[in-house]
Amino acid sequence: MADLHLVVDRSRGGLAGQIARELRESIRSGRLGRGARLPPSRDLARDLGLSRGVVVEAYEQLVAEGFLEARVGAGTRVAAGPVSRPEEGAAEPGASHDGHRPTTPDLTAFPRQAWLAAMRHVLATLPGDCLDYGDPGGVAELREELAGYLRRVRAADADTGRVVVVTGVAQGLSLVVRALAESEAGAGSLVSKGEVGSLASKGEAGSSAPESEAESLVSEGEAGKSAAPVVAEADGGRPVLLAVEEPTSPRQLPLLRRAGARLVGVPVDAEGIDVAALAGTGARAVLLTPAHHYPTGVVLSPRRRAELIAWAADTGAIILEDDYDAEFRFDREPIGCLQGLAPDRVVLAGSVSKSLAPGLRLGWLVAPPAIAAAVRRARGELDLGSPVIDQYVLARFMRTGGYDRHLRRMRREYRRRRDALVRALTEHLPELRVHGISAGLHLYAELPGGWDARRVGEAARACGLAVDPLPSALVIGFARLSEHRIADAVRELRARTDGQNVWTYP
Repeated sequence: MADLHLVVDRSRGGLAGQIARELRESIRSGRLGRGARLPPSRDLARDLGLSRGVVVEAYEQLVAEGFLEARVGAGTRVAAGPVSRPEEGAAEPGASHDGHRPTTPDLTAFPRQAWLAAMRHVLATLPGDCLDYGDPGGVAELREELAGYLRRVRAADADTGRVVVVTGVAQGLSLVVRALAESEAGAGSLVSKGEVGSLASKGEAGSSAPESEAESLVSEGEAGKSAAPVVAEADGGRPVLLAVEEPTSPRQLPLLRRAGARLVGVPVDAEGIDVAALAGTGARAVLLTPAHHYPTGVVLSPRRRAELIAWAADTGAIILEDDYDAEFRFDREPIGCLQGLAPDRVVLAGSVSKSLAPGLRLGWLVAPPAIAAAVRRARGELDLGSPVIDQYVLARFMRTGGYDRHLRRMRREYRRRRDALVRALTEHLPELRVHGISAGLHLYAELPGGWDARRVGEAARACGLAVDPLPSALVIGFARLSEHRIADAVRELRARTDGQNVWTYP
């Protein structure tokens, strides 16, 4: 086939997914008949003005789904077998709900065979009674495995009584904030000696008007510019004055507000969160990512860790530690979690969303006993806990060493991909200043003065890179691209920035 008409909207992102959907519908509708030959990936990429890697990814997805066949020397063709039309409104197979983020792991590397073996073992050996409603705080076997793993790998002070299984960090943080808000309304039942009183500073609770969309305290590129905190009241509770890093991910802010948090931004510098500035906010709770800050990639320094623990001890504050990207450290020995230093002041939150896949919806909290009990109680009241079979499978996967083996393999692979991205940026886009490369699945690239981040971000997505544009920087993910595709994408991005106007709008 010499030509193929496809409609691709670069502004929407997810370009490989768009190509796959267009081709899938063309096959289903009969526009592409059985055995029809598709253009070579290089030719189609040139026709669409995209990176070849984007087209290759789309072709590979459709080969995996059975729509296409690819043979060496014979090119890529529509599969000869029957293809059924889906029901009206059915979701497209393989589609991501909100697109691939720069922080998305390589989902094709999910250990399917090892997970399947664990699943088979669980289904073959699990007593029938274990399929009843489980402990809303998580089945005992998984909590035991998690406690042992976190003690060994993260130096956490964890036991089964402190561990609560949740659907992910988002739910865990939401439930902790709700518990703190309910404690505010109930005379401080979660507050230990010396902490009696509001978790918000005196005289501030309820002093501001309810928030509107235009008054968002921390948004992408506008973090902390408001002089006064913005209030979001929880149903039946008092707002909790919660400090958050500035900048931070805007995706988590709505759930924190809905849970009853009143947010105040605290600057992050080269050492992490500014503890002196934190102390000046009057907040009695703080959420931070000490292992690898999003978006800058800063790791909380030893000095700041000590200051933060001292601040919490002096004020009776609660630290919410999002153990973001802690599994993937590349250039230095792993740093233990804050929770291990102050187990009665810190709530540690983690999940398998980066290490395995976000779709598993499995995470955990390690919390002081009173908070752990409150979260467990809330899970029992709200959703009766997580699916028990998945919990038993993860416990088996961890107990047999599958989780550790997978992490070691992916740590090596992600390091190679990170190195490839840093190398390519250094060679082809030396104007960018790269930070935050010691851990995680993304890096932070500062743009030269005058470059328009939105325009550069659109060009980067067209080249196949996973990007979040910030006002003067790009967050670039490297987990989902092979080394050679990273190099090709950055090389093409250089050509696009040379050939297009990437300067700030007048």
